[in-house]
Amino acid sequence: MKSLEDYIAAAAKNGETRSGIVLGIRMALVGLKELGVEAPSEDRTLVTFIELDRCLPDAIELVTGCRLGNRSLKFVDLGKMAATFVDLKSQRAIRLAARESANQQALEEFAGLEKEEALGRAYREYPDEVLFKKEWVSVALPPEERPGYRAPRRLCSECGEGISFHREVKKGERILCRGCAGESYWKPL
Repeated sequence: MKSLEDYIAAAAKNGETRSGIVLGIRMALVGLKELGVEAPSEDRTLVTFIELDRCLPDAIELVTGCRLGNRSLKFVDLGKMAATFVDLKSQRAIRLAARESANQQALEEFAGLEKEEALGRAYREYPDEVLFKKEWVSVALPPEERPGYRAPRRLCSECGEGISFHREVKKGERILCRGCAGESYWKPL
């Protein structure tokens, strides 16, 4: 596995890496270490749940290889800088959440620096225990949520679009997509 600095360099945009990416990289490295995963596996036995859609997904993907496209990265919008790493081989899972107290400590300790620089330095230097709350957890991951799962596609009775991974809604005798069942995030103009 690469070093923290190697991952930071790989994530650099215009010569520098934002502090949130550094924290996400650290989080991913700690998660893998805690699970005893030496390097991301090509057989997709690691699944990661992320709780924030800012810097975290980019950092997690960079370090773990988990991606939305291969169903090994799951987004659960809780608005927290947190991730749960699930090793499907061992059935072990650990959730890491960034400690807000580390931010305050960094701003006080590195008061002479700009906020972004202070946080970036802290995220590189602080011990894992200062940066993260660690909690061993259980994650129910049904077969249809696992990487590599194949399922027949269903057609929505209303719009005719295909529905994958058992996401259909049954209303009486009709099969509907979630959008046509009233669960859409968009509205037609």
